[in-house]
Amino acid sequence: MTTLATLLCLPTYNERENLPLLVQAVHAVVPAVHLLVIDDNSPDGTGQLADNLAAGDARIHVLHRAKKQGLGRAYIAGFAWALARDYELVFEMDCDFSHQPLYLPAFIDQSRHFDLVLGSRYMPGGGTDDWTWQRRLVSRAGNGYAQALLGLPQKDLTGGFKCFHRRVLEALPLDDVVSNGYVFQIELTWRAVQLGFTIGEVPIQFPDRTRGESKMTGGIVWEAMRNVWWLRLERERMARRR
Repeated sequence: MTTLATLLCLPTYNERENLPLLVQAVHAVVPAVHLLVIDDNSPDGTGQLADNLAAGDARIHVLHRAKKQGLGRAYIAGFAWALARDYELVFEMDCDFSHQPLYLPAFIDQSRHFDLVLGSRYMPGGGTDDWTWQRRLVSRAGNGYAQALLGLPQKDLTGGFKCFHRRVLEALPLDDVVSNGYVFQIELTWRAVQLGFTIGEVPIQFPDRTRGESKMTGGIVWEAMRNVWWLRLERERMARRR
């Protein structure tokens, strides 16, 4: 396994039940990895708990934000924090165990061959076995929608379990990213492809959360439908300028 300095960015909002268990599970698999908890002033005290964990473990760091501002803004804040330090691999990872720590070594291994590695539910070995058929339908439709409009071959464009090489984050125009909900994942992969970076995928099983509440809303779905069209138009504008 690579020895590159690695950081997991963990946005949190009311994840007090999950956070200490996830930290323990991550370090059981990859002991040297650091974690950055990006907390949006969680009412349940997740931020204070994160501070307590960090006080006893130099591998844990906390970034407090004044209010809930969305997933994309949280990750961009985390990326900026990582780039101000010496991390070479930077992960996006949920705190609810839908992104299982057991896959971290596979991501790190694949990062030797690719600039950006995606966790894929929709390639052989991946899956969403405990989802309802309605949720599977929405997710599959969202992926197909993005693939068709943007011409991207990756199997899972909407997933948020990802590993970036530092060089990708340094090249991405993070200040220009327009998406904030789950379409943020599509936009970052799309922008990485436009810049010529190589994209790999690792099969993952994606279980539903067992603690806490989902952050999905109708507004997030609408943002995704709208912004994928915006990215397609941007691609066409870029093609005309070449």
